[in-house]
Amino acid sequence: MRWLASLLALGLLMAFLHHLTAPGPLEARAAFALGFLLIAAWLGGELAFRVRLPRVIGFLLVGFCVGPQWMQLVREDEITALGFISDAAVTLIALAAGSGLDVKKLGMGRAGFARFTGAAIGFPFVAIALVLLSVSPWFPLTRHLSFGSALAIALVLAAFATIGSPILTMAIIDEEDARGPFARAVLSLASAQAVLAAVVLSLVLVVARPFASPGALNLRAAGVTLGHLAGSLATGMVLGALVARYQELARRNGAMVLVAAGFLGATGARVLHVDPVLVGLAGGWYLTNVFPGGDGLLARAQHTLPAYATWFALAGADLAVDALADLWPWVVLLVGLRAVALRHGLQWAGRQAQAVPALATDGWLGLVSQGGVALAFAPMIRRALPASGVSLEALIVAVIAVHEVVGPICFRRALARVGELKEGEHVVEGTLAHGTLVGVAGSGGMR
Repeated sequence: MRWLASLLALGLLMAFLHHLTAPGPLEARAAFALGFLLIAAWLGGELAFRVRLPRVIGFLLVGFCVGPQWMQLVREDEITALGFISDAAVTLIALAAGSGLDVKKLGMGRAGFARFTGAAIGFPFVAIALVLLSVSPWFPLTRHLSFGSALAIALVLAAFATIGSPILTMAIIDEEDARGPFARAVLSLASAQAVLAAVVLSLVLVVARPFASPGALNLRAAGVTLGHLAGSLATGMVLGALVARYQELARRNGAMVLVAAGFLGATGARVLHVDPVLVGLAGGWYLTNVFPGGDGLLARAQHTLPAYATWFALAGADLAVDALADLWPWVVLLVGLRAVALRHGLQWAGRQAQAVPALATDGWLGLVSQGGVALAFAPMIRRALPASGVSLEALIVAVIAVHEVVGPICFRRALARVGELKEGEHVVEGTLAHGTLVGVAGSGGMR
């Protein structure tokens, strides 16, 4: 109750100051809004923790509540002005997430990892594409379109269902201090989904172009999407190389190096118009797999709660979920189909690769999350489908918003089920060995 009262008092104070600072310059208002968001997100995270929810849920919901979509205590132009700070925070988080991209440490080999990745991408894609095509005469976005244009929209929505969120996954791993093999495997799969998203989207646009009505699909978007991916990965590699070189020369101030890397990556992403999440993932992969000692450097990027509070609060404030009011049955359908397809896909992959049974049975819960990369690709779809892109983008953002809230809760439950969740002072640990999962829990552990 004390945390809730503090949050309400802070909101009332911000409402009063919001009125007083309205005539002020944008930079001053944005700095003030950032301070308010950080304090409010911290209180919201503590409140979420006390009701046994992940802190990131509190960060997101507080950001949404005080943002332009609801209470308007933080204005839209202030959110836009804080975009660089948001990019720097997410780049720092993505650097830590990229450090988990080491297939050799997952214990299932490259073939097994490729099978799980293919299942996590292929099953949701096929399920959503087939269902949306079958209901296209009743689906609001396709009911008045030709079959070819309806096919393009169905394939685009199916492609978005294949995207994961390494940022949300990393946030739960850090919060719960889950460093077991199951958590690492889920993080690697989510990262692979994020990286391959541009390839899947580009292929979808190329395949759908001959079927769509004239002018309904802009094929240039496919090339732009692939260029976005290539530029992001190249920028990340350069960032990783620069950080590695500096660390070799200086050999000190690792934490400050990572903070500087976050801002440097955000600057590169803005100048080159690439995605900061993919930049951070590529930089983290380089530091872990190419640079000796990169693991120790990136360990400092873990438990960066201010970075999480900053990015998730700003992401929550920037969410536009207007489509939920009109399209909520279709949002529920898309979210449910994706979850069912992920579950059956990973079960199929587990039967084909007898190595990681925990990933086959519970890994789908860790892949529910979406955000970051998916939100970055949504505006590209608006430009790729000019006739229906605005409505399609609104639906995609609404679906992503649901996954942002539901995903961390599902992943936390998965960690509890496989025995890698830290509960209070009791640590539940799991090991994957010889094709079996062995859970050892303290008396307070969850099963």
